[in-house]
Amino acid sequence: MAEKRLGFEQGPIRPPNEARSLLLRITRNCPWNQCLFCPVYKKQKFSLRTVEEIKKDIRIAKDIANDINSLSLKLGAGGECNDRIISHIFSNPGYSDSYRSLAAWLYYGTGACFLQDADNLIMKTRDMVEVLNFLKENFPEITRITTYARSRTAVRKSVESLKQIRKAGLDRIHVGLETGFDPLLKFMKKGVSAQKHIEAGQKIIEAGMELSEYVMPGLGGQEMWREHALETARVLNQINPHFIRLRSLRVPSRILLYEKLKDGSFTMQTDDMLAEEIKLFMETLNGITSMVTSDHIMNLLEEVTGKLPEDKERILEVIRKYQELPETDRLIYRVGRRGGAYGSTDDLQRDPETYEKIKDLVIGVKAKGGVRGVDEFITEIVDRYI
Repeated sequence: MAEKRLGFEQGPIRPPNEARSLLLRITRNCPWNQCLFCPVYKKQKFSLRTVEEIKKDIRIAKDIANDINSLSLKLGAGGECNDRIISHIFSNPGYSDSYRSLAAWLYYGTGACFLQDADNLIMKTRDMVEVLNFLKENFPEITRITTYARSRTAVRKSVESLKQIRKAGLDRIHVGLETGFDPLLKFMKKGVSAQKHIEAGQKIIEAGMELSEYVMPGLGGQEMWREHALETARVLNQINPHFIRLRSLRVPSRILLYEKLKDGSFTMQTDDMLAEEIKLFMETLNGITSMVTSDHIMNLLEEVTGKLPEDKERILEVIRKYQELPETDRLIYRVGRRGGAYGSTDDLQRDPETYEKIKDLVIGVKAKGGVRGVDEFITEIVDRYI
């Protein structure tokens, strides 16, 4: 039997769609770590983990998986990690977080694995291939392996190197594009140009991997929003990634961009302005076959989701429906959305009781601080998710 306190290293974040993936830390923190908008890894030193360190973690994860299988057989669950086994492990304080993480992965049965932290393509190709091969040997049930990478790093890999990594098992790469507007990339200290974003994305796709590009609505603020929307769409039109994921900008006080907000060199977009920005962005995406997703509570309009080009008009209609709401309904929707009550503007009509409760809340907040008071209230809600 494995020791219940056994643990393997895991990093602080992963994409929302990797919530049910096996998480393994391959590198620590971020080798760049200068982006003004990013709250993660600050004051943390980047380091490469050795191949042997990573293999040790994989062995520990395998030992835990084997022990869960033995526990399941002992408790009459036939080797499956079912409700009974999950309940036993999560209710027993003797089990480590790693144990619980592995049990949850087995329970959901996604077959997906996400390699942390921020930029794993910085590893030598031969080391990455060795780790991937070892991972697949120990967990043959894994059907998808994904990771984060920076364009600045990916563009330095040859297509042949990326193909070797793909052959070893890395199926998908998540890249923080954020924007395709060079002055904004420089202002935010992203450390990459629009052209390098394009070259890196094209290389990853040529190597046979799926590519997920993250775009940050609101990153241009009120000063550069139009150029941000147009140039980001232009860059994506040249890459044609498999996924375009929207992650709206938030600026809590702990991130570097907050100082720009305070000194007046950066002005946040309002939600209504953001809707217009996203509409322009969507209108400018042409000739690509990407899947657009808006799968985060920070985003105003969850329904800005669909396959291009066939769903483009439907997505634009979602934005128009929001823009055509009366001001009070827009405020109610904004509060309800960020509070988790609404996923669609149609929800305003589906639950009159919730609508009236949020309306009373909005009226109360607005009476004290006007529309600005409602904006500040929403900001307090949303910044909790960062």
